[in-house]
Amino acid sequence: MSEQKPSTQAIRIQTERTQYREHSTPLFLTSSFTFPDAELMRDTFSGEAEGIIYSRFNNPNTDEFIRKVCMLEGAEAGFATASGMAAVFASMAAFLKSGDHVLASRAVFGSTHQILTQIFPAWGISHTYVEPDQPDTWDDFVQPNTRMLVLETPSNPGLSLVDLAKAGAFAQKHQLIFNVDNCFATPLIQQPLRYGAHLSVHSGTKWMDGQGRVLGGIVVGDADLIDKLIFFCRHTGPAMSPFHAWLLSKSLETLEVRMERHCANAHRVAAFLEEHPAVRDTRYPFLPSHPQYDLARRQMKMGGGIVAFELAGGIQAAIRFLNSLRLCSLSSNLGDTRTIVTHPATTTHAKLTETERLAVGITPGLVRMSVGLEAVEDIIADLDQALQQV
Repeated sequence: MSEQKPSTQAIRIQTERTQYREHSTPLFLTSSFTFPDAELMRDTFSGEAEGIIYSRFNNPNTDEFIRKVCMLEGAEAGFATASGMAAVFASMAAFLKSGDHVLASRAVFGSTHQILTQIFPAWGISHTYVEPDQPDTWDDFVQPNTRMLVLETPSNPGLSLVDLAKAGAFAQKHQLIFNVDNCFATPLIQQPLRYGAHLSVHSGTKWMDGQGRVLGGIVVGDADLIDKLIFFCRHTGPAMSPFHAWLLSKSLETLEVRMERHCANAHRVAAFLEEHPAVRDTRYPFLPSHPQYDLARRQMKMGGGIVAFELAGGIQAAIRFLNSLRLCSLSSNLGDTRTIVTHPATTTHAKLTETERLAVGITPGLVRMSVGLEAVEDIIADLDQALQQV
C-alpha cells in the first residue's frame, strides 16, 4: 500500500486501544499512572524505559494529538500546551537567556509583542523588529548575540506574508533558531519546516479546534530542540489537559474539509468586499490585489480563513458596522464554525501605541473577519446590510 495521505492519517492515527478495543480513542482522565514493579518505575523515571509517568509530562491523549500535528507539519517531535500563548512563550523562553537578542517580524500578534517588549526586557533579553516583506534588509539588524528569528505568516491581523524560503536561508546563514507562528495557515495550508524553520507554533484554540470549545497550543519541530522545550515545559507546567487534547485530536479528523470550506467562503467574501464602495482596502492572500499574491500562491495551498478590510469612514464607520451585524459574532477569537468579526485597534492590538499599530497596517478603520462555515450567501448578506449603515 502506498503512503497514506495526511487527511487519512489525521483520522487513523490513534493511541493503542485498551482491552475493550474501542473504535474512538478513549479519554485518559488521570493525573498519574502506575507501574507493575519498582524496577520498571525506576527505569521509566531515568529514561531507560519508555512509559507514561504523569499527565503534566505526557498522556495517551496528548501523545495522540502531538503525533497528528507532527505528521501534518512534517516534524520530528512536539509538545502540547494549555493555550496558544503558552506555546508561543515556551517556543522562545525555552531557548533564550539573559543577554540574548531576538529578531522578530514587526507584524506579530499583540501578546507576542507584549512578551518581546514588556516581559523579556526584565530578563535581559532584547529584540529588534524587522519588516516582514523586506528580508533582504535583515542582515543589517543581526547582532553578535542574536539567537532566534521569530515571525508569523500570514500575520495577525494585517495578513502580511514572509517569504519562508528566504527566511530559512537567512536563519541558516546566521545560525539562528527559526521560529514560525503558523496558526493562521494551519499545517494543511503551509508547512514552515519544509522551508528551513526549526519550530512551528500553533494555537489549537483556533482552526485546529474549529468550534470555539477549548484552549490549547502546540510546538513542533526538530527533535533536539523539542527535547529542550519539553524540559522547560515539564518543569514550568504549561501542559495541555487530556480532555482538551482528546477534543483537539478528534477535531483534526475534520480539519481538511473544514479548511476547504473556510477558505472557499473567505475567498468569496473577500471578492465581495473588494468591490464594495464603503471598503477602502481588502486584504486576502489569494486575491490578485494582495501585494504578495505571487508569494502566497507559491508557499500556501489555500488563502486561509481570515479577511481583513479597511472601512473608508475610519473608526466610527467600523463601530457602526460591527453594531449593525446580525448574523456574524463579535468576538476576539477566530477559527470558529461561526463567522467572527473584531476591531483590532480597540481589542486584540489595543495595547500597542497608535504608531506601533500603524507600522503594521492596523488603521482605525481596519476590521478582521474570521469567515465561518455558514452558507456564504448568508454571510455576504449580513455584511451587505451592515455596510449600508456606515
